[in-house]
Amino acid sequence: MSSETIITSKIVREMAPERSSTAHKNDFGHVLVLAGSKYMTGALVLSVSSALRSGAGLVTAFAPDEALDPVRINCPCALTASWEADVSDTLRKADVLMKKASCIAIGPGLDESDPRSKALLIESLNEAKALVTDAGALNIMAKNREEILPLLASRKERGLLPAVITPHIGEMGRILKGEVSHEACVQFARENTCLLILKNHKTTIYTPHDKWYSISGDNSGMAKGGSGDVLTGLVAGFLAQGIKPCNAGVAAVYFHQMAGAFAASEEGERYMLPTDVINNLPMAFRQTGW
Repeated sequence: MSSETIITSKIVREMAPERSSTAHKNDFGHVLVLAGSKYMTGALVLSVSSALRSGAGLVTAFAPDEALDPVRINCPCALTASWEADVSDTLRKADVLMKKASCIAIGPGLDESDPRSKALLIESLNEAKALVTDAGALNIMAKNREEILPLLASRKERGLLPAVITPHIGEMGRILKGEVSHEACVQFARENTCLLILKNHKTTIYTPHDKWYSISGDNSGMAKGGSGDVLTGLVAGFLAQGIKPCNAGVAAVYFHQMAGAFAASEEGERYMLPTDVINNLPMAFRQTGW
């Protein structure tokens, strides 16, 4: 029977991954972020920044070269690699990077009209050990349902972790090609064997097993471009550290909301920015015992 669980600090506290004082960077996973474009460089910076702050050991930004300078400037701890001009050359380069990655995040700021974006989404669905899809990747998915949804649904039977998708209401409507209802989301997560994080003022996480988690936290300060990119990086960073998809999604949504609440308290909902959410993650982690 289907059931709902309200996300609380107690639930999330028990999900904390271990961090040995004698560990090295490779013990905490490697996130590969496929995102960004010439006109949307900030989305890449935000997702890379939050992945770095999640506790992941390594984060690589793989993007068109014109999107990478902001990462080099704002995220000096990240590695960078640029797409090639040709689709096949880009995929060959991606294949090398994907083999090293513990988790791939794809979508924030992607140019949906660029054929390399679609090719990289398909390659990620086929190869990523753990995967988070957002924004531009979700819109490509919506436009190519017959080709891409079977790849999403078959990941588990191919020995890969169920993918995590993180749409807001508009993106989910395009994927469903219809009304976004609770029943439709339950069915989508089940049929496509994925973890669906539906972003709204009340965020709901749907599992492939007819179970869902929810958290409410009205905060108009989060209703700004870039907030979702922060969440994408957090989910990817937790997956890279070996947290299971459901727990990674639940923990990321909780910390995203808590850090947003701290930012609103300090800066005000009107003034706060997604970067303020990232800056308040340390307080959210400490308060939850992470």
